[in-house]
Amino acid sequence: MTHNTPLSPSTRPLRHLPHVQRRVLTTAQLRANGVAPAEANEQCRSGGPWQQILPGVFLLHPGPPTSEERLHAVLLYAAKERTATGVPAQPDSQEPYRERGRPVYAEAMITGLAALALHGFSSAPALLSLDTFDVLVPRLRRLRSTGCVRILRSSALPTPELIDGLPVAPVARALADAVAGLTDAGAVRRLLTDAVRGGHCEPASVVRELNQGRLLSRPHVVDAVDSLLAEGRAVAEDRLYRMVREHGLPDPVWNVDLRLPGGPHLGGLDAYWPDQAVAVELDTRTPLPGHRQEDDALWSEYARKREHLERLGITVVHITPRKLREAIEQQATVVRTALMASGDREPAAYVVVLPR
Repeated sequence: MTHNTPLSPSTRPLRHLPHVQRRVLTTAQLRANGVAPAEANEQCRSGGPWQQILPGVFLLHPGPPTSEERLHAVLLYAAKERTATGVPAQPDSQEPYRERGRPVYAEAMITGLAALALHGFSSAPALLSLDTFDVLVPRLRRLRSTGCVRILRSSALPTPELIDGLPVAPVARALADAVAGLTDAGAVRRLLTDAVRGGHCEPASVVRELNQGRLLSRPHVVDAVDSLLAEGRAVAEDRLYRMVREHGLPDPVWNVDLRLPGGPHLGGLDAYWPDQAVAVELDTRTPLPGHRQEDDALWSEYARKREHLERLGITVVHITPRKLREAIEQQATVVRTALMASGDREPAAYVVVLPR
């Protein structure tokens, strides 16, 4: 008998259920398939063929559960069941967490370190090494943490992402939930850096979730955020270099300051094409909670610099790290169009280009 062959006191083979659900079932699902609670408990006796992995959730084989089985078990425990058979209900607007042939887990999703592992974080521990799985549920659900389940509550659940048929919290939310349970400054820094370096999300979304989780008052988290912002800037610059190289744009001068001859400083730019008077500026601002005035002042400085340069005949292309990550070819087209249009404009004012 293997993990893939569930045992049942009845003669029903349960073949109509999804693959994993033949091995992990709730009391209600077993009852719907002809197995009474007393029969299920009998199968879980010492040395029996089944085991009760969580309250109301049964593993239909005697061996240790796989990571996949544990994930499905914690979701079955935490989910607000809408069907008793384990077969997804008919499609409707109230069933967002479904995939054809997969079980439905309403109002529950994997978050924290397990979610980061599912998202592919290289710095997250392997699922097999985790003793507990964090599950996010609505604030008013009556559930308690038990066994390998740690219940986390939220007044507003984010929209989950489906990974291997499992509802998983978005990266930024999963990261905040993971950081909330960590005191190791190095581990926090590695996770936050991995979020940006691995292309999982942008720094702004991480900072926003950390603030909502009231985590920015912790010194080791603040230090990690500083590293996160520096990493975000470095990654954005690397993508800008790659955009120029891989999309056949002419080489600009990189990281320069512009000045009027004998006049004032005009500001720094990430890339500049002197012959075409076209500039690229990366917007890596990340609004920090409690710093609204500083954020507004920085944006005003960006706007003033851009307006001044454009009055001098210099075209400024404003690019965000997110656009470089999600639409790099489109951004290359924008820059190429600006370069090609330079011949139709009045010549720009003469400026001095200095290394920054």
